Amino acid sequence: MLFRSVDLLFHPNVESIYPPGFSTFVEVAGLTSNWEGAVRPTHFRGVTTVVTKLLNLTQPDKAYFGQKDFQQQAVIRRMCRDLDIPTEIVTCPTVRDPDGLALSSRNAYLSPSERASGLSLFRALSLARDRARGGEKELAAIRLAMRAEMEQTPGVAVDYATIADPDTLVELSQPQPHMVALVAARVGPTRLIDNLLIP
Repeated sequence: MLFRSVDLLFHPNVESIYPPGFSTFVEVAGLTSNWEGAVRPTHFRGVTTVVTKLLNLTQPDKAYFGQKDFQQQAVIRRMCRDLDIPTEIVTCPTVRDPDGLALSSRNAYLSPSERASGLSLFRALSLARDRARGGEKELAAIRLAMRAEMEQTPGVAVDYATIADPDTLVELSQPQPHMVALVAARVGPTRLIDNLLIP
């Protein structure tokens, strides 16, 4: 892996982070109970525990997380606020290929036809953004349209398609000034997630 303009790399081994007898975990209630948390019940407990340890060990002024894992950055932001961890959490925009597919290490597992089907996630998000910006008030109808956009694509099995509050991740019934559209689906054997902010 090539690092550019890096002054210091902190790369602890597993034993130093989780020594024998390790038995303490950090959990964020509420934000971790739905969406990715419902599909992967213990995932966020592991994330918040190791991020807490890394932030405590390095004490950075800022830590950078990608928007593509939207729920993860929201959970970490809440954790830092609730535990008075003085690190500023900076969310970096999702990087996309020219056709809209969000960059992810998982994309390497997609065949050419599966990759084409994976574009349905971004189409569903774009549909939600455009209809909400166009003044549509029925978010339930937009959610159904998002799901239909993905389900009509060969090889796509939808986990969820929703519009939520970007801070609480609670599914919205009425439009508000700031929203986030969230989708997750299996494309062939590969599970993809994506999101789009709707200001």
